[in-house]
Amino acid sequence: MCHLIKYRFLQITRNRPMMFWALAFPMILGTLFYISFGNIGISATGDSDWDPVPVAVINKLETKSSGTFFADFLDAMNGSVLDIQDVKNEKDAKKKLENDEILGIYYVKETPSLTITKNGVSQSILTSLLNTYNQNAHLFKEIARTHPKRLTDAVASLQTNGSFITEKSVGGKTLNPTVLYFFALIAYACMSGAYLSIEAVRDTQANLSPLGARRSITPYRKQFLIFIDMLVLIFIHFINVMILTFYLNCILDIDLGNNYLAILATNFMGSLIGICLGLMIGCIGKLTFSAKIGICTSTTLLTGFLSGLMFGNMKDVIEQNAPILNRINPAAVLSDAYYCISVYNDTLRYQRCMITLLIMSILFLGIAFLGVRRERYDSI
Repeated sequence: MCHLIKYRFLQITRNRPMMFWALAFPMILGTLFYISFGNIGISATGDSDWDPVPVAVINKLETKSSGTFFADFLDAMNGSVLDIQDVKNEKDAKKKLENDEILGIYYVKETPSLTITKNGVSQSILTSLLNTYNQNAHLFKEIARTHPKRLTDAVASLQTNGSFITEKSVGGKTLNPTVLYFFALIAYACMSGAYLSIEAVRDTQANLSPLGARRSITPYRKQFLIFIDMLVLIFIHFINVMILTFYLNCILDIDLGNNYLAILATNFMGSLIGICLGLMIGCIGKLTFSAKIGICTSTTLLTGFLSGLMFGNMKDVIEQNAPILNRINPAAVLSDAYYCISVYNDTLRYQRCMITLLIMSILFLGIAFLGVRRERYDSI
């Protein structure tokens, strides 16, 4: 058994194309993310300092009305979240906006509005503040209509709004949106272990490779050979994922949290489900090796996309419209597990993610072994 493990370890690690997709490509992608984000605020603990966003405020009200509440709201944000600039008039404000001296213009009127010319993190903050105010204003109108006696308490709560403008998690860490991409990246790297296991399965199939033909006539049962391969593959891919994690955390200085035991456990579970997914795809019927690689590529890219690898808020969009996809997408579950480690400190949710991944791994592995049992060859 030891000689089989050693032989397969050397053979798999020398397969450069598959090792590239399982190890090198995620590291390259992580480096590109790091360069694209410009190393701005990518710490999950919120250690980076954010300067107030420069804006102008234009009062469009001719008389004092309910719209002045918005002006008071902006004044409360001045100095902490906003840096309100003095402008003579709207024309002066628009000129500063075009010259990037300010990043937005708030209009104080019956229905407050915001003008921006670019998209970015700062502009998203400005939009979020406006949306927060509009939601609160709508809420107060509903309270005034249904429970007028409680309106005073509701208005008083608005005065303390500045104390909870900073987004906090259950664990007390501030989440910067860019960290989501790196969580999704590690999840994608875990799923990329499927490339290794598809190659390993080919080495057990007599109709796909000469090595598979030779292994098919050995005294060992095919299920035993796949089990040995699975142990070797999990070990190799776990090392791959740990190298990526070390690279992101120690070289690129991406804060993934300090619960190293949980990171180890999550990386192992991610390696397991990636390998089991590849075993399942590799054992699909009589498809060619190229077809199986195509299925693997489509699956890893799709699960990565749905977990937020290309669009950071994708999981939130899915959660609002089709939450079941976040429950059955292994990459999304993995990303959520890293989220729990680095941001939430939510033990119950983390355990649920681990159990879900374990069940998926067992399911994939069961389908793979069922597919192997049905394989029969008339001749080799």
